[in-house]
Amino acid sequence: MTDPLATIQKPAAYDVLAPDGSEIRLMSQTSAGSMVHCSLPPGSASIAVSHRTVEEIWYFLAGAGQVWRKFEEHEGIVDVLPGLSLTIPLGTHFQFRNTGDLPLEFVIVTMPPWPGEDEAFPVDGPWPSG
Repeated sequence: MTDPLATIQKPAAYDVLAPDGSEIRLMSQTSAGSMVHCSLPPGSASIAVSHRTVEEIWYFLAGAGQVWRKFEEHEGIVDVLPGLSLTIPLGTHFQFRNTGDLPLEFVIVTMPPWPGEDEAFPVDGPWPSG
């Protein structure tokens, strides 16, 4: 059982490289959801993916970038800067890229908690990854 009053400091080094290529630092988790800190280096683009069972809320902390999302008949690219939040509903195809000179950093809340590396699967996106 996890500590019901867990307190976690963001690690200096990333814990895992996400299926989309971003650096993930594990943060707090409950039975209803999990939270991570995500970082993408300057000049990089994630791999375009979709999720099998989870949805997410993102909150941007630092850097500048763009996020592409396609959900049913809705599709668009949004510029992201610190203070912006967005949603990734279940079934959304999405990709993000860093357009600035600093790491693109954001917090991701995943509901239910992230189940493992098989959750995300690749899809076609607007930008080459890397």
